[in-house]
Amino acid sequence: MSLKTLLLKKTLASQLKGVPQEQQDKILKAVEENPDLFQKIALEMQAEMKKGKDQMSAAMAVMPKYQAELTKLMGK
Repeated sequence: MSLKTLLLKKTLASQLKGVPQEQQDKILKAVEENPDLFQKIALEMQAEMKKGKDQMSAAMAVMPKYQAELTKLMGK
């Protein structure tokens, strides 16, 4: 596992506090399988937040573009 993937997983784990462990495991496994996708999503969300959107609004703007890929990853 690369350092980039490890850091991404650590950051994501801190964001998932309060999410059931089973869901956390599924999400972290998806990140491990395709870290580049999640990095791309994070960068696009950051760009949206720089435009003045809050985190939830940024996610709502970015996530639909990647819905098919995320569904495929999470379905494994």
